[in-house]
Amino acid sequence: MTKSYVWVLAAILTAVGTLMFLYKWLVLGFPVYERQEIPAWTVETTIRFDSGPGSIKVNLQIPNLTPGFGKLDHYSVSKNFGFGVNYAGGGREAEWTVRRADGEQTLFYRIVVYEDKGSQQSDTTPPFPIPPLINEPLRTAVEVLVAEVRDHSADPASFTAELLRLVNNPSPNSNIELILAGAQSSSDFVQMMTTILEFARIPARMIRGLVLQEQQREMMPVPWLEIHDGAAQKNYLDAMAIAEKRADIAQSTLFDFSLYSLPIQTQSVYSVILMMPIGALVMVLMRNVVGIDAFGTFMPVLIALAFRETQLFWGIVLFVLLVAMGLSIRFLLERLRLLLVPRLASVLIVVVLLMMLVSILSHKLGMETGLSVALFPMVIIAMTIERMSVLWEERGPGDAMRAGIGSLVVAIVAYLAMGMDWLEHLVFAFPELLLLVLAIVIILGRYTGYRFTELGRFKAIGRD
Repeated sequence: MTKSYVWVLAAILTAVGTLMFLYKWLVLGFPVYERQEIPAWTVETTIRFDSGPGSIKVNLQIPNLTPGFGKLDHYSVSKNFGFGVNYAGGGREAEWTVRRADGEQTLFYRIVVYEDKGSQQSDTTPPFPIPPLINEPLRTAVEVLVAEVRDHSADPASFTAELLRLVNNPSPNSNIELILAGAQSSSDFVQMMTTILEFARIPARMIRGLVLQEQQREMMPVPWLEIHDGAAQKNYLDAMAIAEKRADIAQSTLFDFSLYSLPIQTQSVYSVILMMPIGALVMVLMRNVVGIDAFGTFMPVLIALAFRETQLFWGIVLFVLLVAMGLSIRFLLERLRLLLVPRLASVLIVVVLLMMLVSILSHKLGMETGLSVALFPMVIIAMTIERMSVLWEERGPGDAMRAGIGSLVVAIVAYLAMGMDWLEHLVFAFPELLLLVLAIVIILGRYTGYRFTELGRFKAIGRD
């Protein structure tokens, strides 16, 4: 197989993995950080009215989504009412219907929105209004009224409430009489209140709505005063829940085939299994690039998995203790001149007995960490003892100890890499990133240059 083919294959794997990652991250909103939360707002409206006997149909105009935001969920809470959202007149309309109802009725409509980076961003907060131009003596009356209301209020909502209380006083002062002199209708009154609020730098506007009344066939819109008090119910939702909802809206099947669709227990298993390729990458780097000798191909990775349960310090202690004790027993068995398979079986039995002994002694000494020794892969420990003893006999204790220490070093580095919470979350949420790991391993598989540990040995050749 040519070297160019290897690079082409690695490029394809990298492109596929990267494109899938970007789609899930940027389009579906999969979180790249563990326990990532996205701000969301809950907006709710309540409709209360007294109904006579008979059928009821209630329509409520609801706004379209604001640019820069997306809808996570919406629902209605009502008793015995049917509910639906229709598109009429270029907007959205919530509709409640019931065949028979009588008495006081309460309807709720709630929508949960979140910041959507995929939609057009815009700042929808109304700006502070420019103080309107008011001629004298009306301007002086407004200034005095605004100063009086400001002294008895704390925020836009309380300012508006205090303003309405004063202007609706049955015995208003001369300033209020002057202000209300030009308000000949309810629309004029609301417009004057809007002007006063704008003078106080509070965003306000006049809206029109309907007051529901019994057996009323024709109704005129009633002017209402609306202010922006800056208050919206903001909370934080799990980013994965939002991603699941966005995938459902986009009719994407990626979430259905993600690991999050598996049972919780199965997810826990794969959260460990998916880190093994990371440990394998560390093994390749340490062996083929750094040049550290180790026993076996994946033995250090399995030992690193055991370290995740025992913690690093006690894992190293238990590993060294088991290998040292097992190696001593292995030299004693050497005198019996057993065949290979019986000898390996004997070493395995000795390892099991040693593990049991260490667990019992640690429990008696109050060291509960020793109980985790059972998590060590017994067969791997037995094979390590066997290979270390053979290397000891064939090449001497120096090479045997170097390979044993190298295996422990690789296991420690693999443990540190596999123990990164952010990396574990990233691989679990985006398993396609393992295609990039595979591409790196394939490229390293054709590496034939010097290893770091060989640079000192061949330094003289480099100078020549």
